[in-house]
Parts: sequence; C-alpha cells; structure tokens
Amino acid sequence: MNNAHKLAISAADLSKSYGDRKALAHATFEVPQGSICGFVGPNGSGKTTTIRMLLGLIQPTGGSATVLGEKISEPEKYLSRVGALIEGPAFYPALSGAENLRVLAELGGFPKERVQQLLEKVGLGDRGGSKFKTYSLGMKQRLGIAAALLPDPDLLILDEPTNGLDPSGIQEVRELIRDLAREGKTVFVSSHILSELEMICEYVVMLRLGKVLYAGRTDALLSKQTPMIMATPEYAIDLPRLVEIAEKNGYKVMVEDGNLSVSAPPEWSPVLNRLAFEAGITLSAINAVRPTLEETFFELTGDNE
Repeated sequence: MNNAHKLAISAADLSKSYGDRKALAHATFEVPQGSICGFVGPNGSGKTTTIRMLLGLIQPTGGSATVLGEKISEPEKYLSRVGALIEGPAFYPALSGAENLRVLAELGGFPKERVQQLLEKVGLGDRGGSKFKTYSLGMKQRLGIAAALLPDPDLLILDEPTNGLDPSGIQEVRELIRDLAREGKTVFVSSHILSELEMICEYVVMLRLGKVLYAGRTDALLSKQTPMIMATPEYAIDLPRLVEIAEKNGYKVMVEDGNLSVSAPPEWSPVLNRLAFEAGITLSAINAVRPTLEETFFELTGDNE
C-alpha cells in the first residue's frame, strides 16, 4: 500500500517481548487518516503495549511502524501532532479544570487561549472553574481528552476512555469522539468493551493474546457473519410449513421455542412475510438480526467466556 501519507498509523510485523513473554507478536495493521479506529481485545491482549510503542515510550523488539508518516524510532518527528490519553490522566485535585489545563498548556508551550475553547468542546465550559476533585468520573475523562487536544493534534490516541463510566458518561465520550472525527482528526480508541466501539468505529483492529485477529473495516467484518431472520408464526401449527417455505428457497433453518431462525439476508424478510401470507400463515413477529461485534469477536476467537 503506497499511500503512507493517507495512513495515520501503519504497523508491520510489530512485536514486543519481555523475556519469553510475547506482549505483541507480529502485528500488522493500518489506520486511515480521518477515521475512528477501534482497538479491541480483552485486558492483557497487548493493546497498551502497542499504544506505548506508537507513542515512542517503549521500543519494539521486532518489526516497524509509522505514525503520521514518520517512523516510531523517531517520535520527536510526530509527537507534537499526536494527543494521547493513557492510563488515566494525572491532574492536580486542588486546582480547577481550567487551571489544570493552563498548567499543561504552559508546560507544553501551547496557547493558553485554547483552554476555554477546549473546555467548551468537551462539554465542561461551565465547570472549568470547579476543582478537579469535585468532578465525576465522566468529567475527569473529558478533561483528559481536553488535555490530549491541547496540541491540536492530527491523531488522538485514547486508551480505554470509557473505563468505569456510567452509560451517560459513555454516551458523552462517544459523541465527543464523533465530533472530533468530523473535524478531520484521526481517533485511535482502545477498549475491552466491544459494544462501545461498534457504534462509532468504521475501522477495527482486534487483538487477542498479542496477536491481531482482524484489521480492517468494521462493516466488512460484520458482513462476513451470517445475518439471521427471526420469524414467529401466530399459530405454532404453521411452523413446519414455514420451515418448508424457507428451505425451498435454499436457506438453512433452525427452530427454537416456536421461533424460526433463517440464515438469510435482511432483504429476504419481506419476501418471507409475503410467502407466508400467501400460504395462509400469519406471522406475529419478523425481524432481521445482524451479529454484533462481540459475537463476531467470540466467533473469531472460538471463545465464549
């Protein structure tokens, strides 16, 4: 692929070992610029190790990677264009959110006038004067994202940004990530909760035990999975005829608890509905079910813990 300038991150055969333990083994993946890419896998699968290598914090034992077109062996060439939130941001509890950001702006040599703009952007515009220790967990995470945005980065790397958040906090962070991507920033976001990422990520890199299971478009991964149509006849006596209709049309069928599961694409739903109706069968329910990222992940790993 010869469009390195179009890739925010590119890893080739990237590996990291600690003695005999391979934290990451031969990872190859690409993150296109301007995309939201989910980096998923159970805790301990190598996500943080990978992120630390991309940020130049630790050296790989093998392979290579580029960030914004520059080699990770020369982080000074790209780090000024990368914002990162890893392992919970460190803030002074007794200072306000705005004061904390001003301290970081001073340290990093960033314009202080961005502080209020960033507080507004992450939805803390009216709480910038409150002490950090009074913030909820969701507010703390959003302040962490504001801090990562101080350099006005092209690439934002967020390690588990929704960890420990309640559903409304998760929703807030998700919306924020969407807004940042709309502005053309690339967001590389790790999580061990797949359902979190499914809604916002167009690309996904799946890790397990230090190995990349899948890297590519989320929709391509999901479309590889068999979609299902679930149908329930009003009268159970009609089940065998319904099975016959689906099988006659070349689809695999399973019957469970008076429901029919047909391995067929969603667009076959209205056809099944019409054929049932023509056969004098009334359906009390019919819906197309797509597999989730979570189910896909477990299918790939043969894992159902």
